[in-house]
Amino acid sequence: MSGPTARLGRVALLWRGDEAARRHATPDTSRFKAVFAALADVGVDAELVVYEDDVLDAVRAQLAKLDGVLVWVNPIHEGRNRANLDALLREVAARGVWVSAHPDVILKMGTKEVLHRTRTMSWGCDTALYRTAEAMRAELPVRLAAGPRVIKRNRGNGGQGVWKVEMLAGPHNPPMVRVLDATKEASEELALEEFFQRCADYFEDGCVIDQPFQSRLSEGVVRCYMAGDRCAGFGHQKVKALVDAPAARAEAGGRLYTSNADPRFQRLRRLMEDEWTPQLTSLLEISRRDLPMIWDADFMLGPPGADGTDSYVLGEINVSSVFPIPDEASAEIASRVADRLRSKL
Repeated sequence: MSGPTARLGRVALLWRGDEAARRHATPDTSRFKAVFAALADVGVDAELVVYEDDVLDAVRAQLAKLDGVLVWVNPIHEGRNRANLDALLREVAARGVWVSAHPDVILKMGTKEVLHRTRTMSWGCDTALYRTAEAMRAELPVRLAAGPRVIKRNRGNGGQGVWKVEMLAGPHNPPMVRVLDATKEASEELALEEFFQRCADYFEDGCVIDQPFQSRLSEGVVRCYMAGDRCAGFGHQKVKALVDAPAARAEAGGRLYTSNADPRFQRLRRLMEDEWTPQLTSLLEISRRDLPMIWDADFMLGPPGADGTDSYVLGEINVSSVFPIPDEASAEIASRVADRLRSKL
């Protein structure tokens, strides 16, 4: 399919990489080649930018010449964070370059705090937020008495800083808990105070989130991919993270991607497009046009309703670096980018 004659603008696709990646990366060989092709089809010229902190000034100069930038950089990667990149993105955005996702939008919807801010929505659950270690020490034991909880660091990816915690039965002095790190396969037993100490650094990110453990987690997680406010596809996965039972862990596998037309998920699609995304943008005070070009929401199955219909419980929203994506999502991203650039003409 040939691209239209009229070009809508120029954008960059930015991701993190070292010097070798900067030398050898090309649109056709990158993992984003389908996105590059889809953008070309709708009249958007795209170029790649491989970022690292040591080339910040060169990236600044490159972005200043463009209409927009689509960013794929995790909040934490091999000990590095996004502090310098986010400062740069705020700077170029202030000069008129459209940034997706803007760091301020990420802070609103791409951190675990969103689970607390949206807890009253029908995707929510009994979610607590701890601003200080002292608050966590005072309140978590009371909640653990009612059943296992999931503790989540505010910023992270790949299961970093996510724990299943349950109080051990019987009298223990000091109180003892069983904890399972989402990045590990085996749980361990330790004093509750020792667990608090492990979480001490998490408060540097502003807060710690606490949710009830969802008993149906072993049935799998559904990831709904969104391009702006429209569904771009789904991914379904049986997971190992936070699952104790060996049989359930044995069933875990890779995420299976499917289009937004998959009949299994049409109720979830309607909820996301018609109900939840409008509520989300209202609660977080994000305009529709500032929604990321690609983001996703992970859902666990909650208790069935009276009619047997499954409910969904939000586990997290991913914004910073959503990839891989369903095959059909590249066209949805390109369509939203084209709409955004037309609005500037």
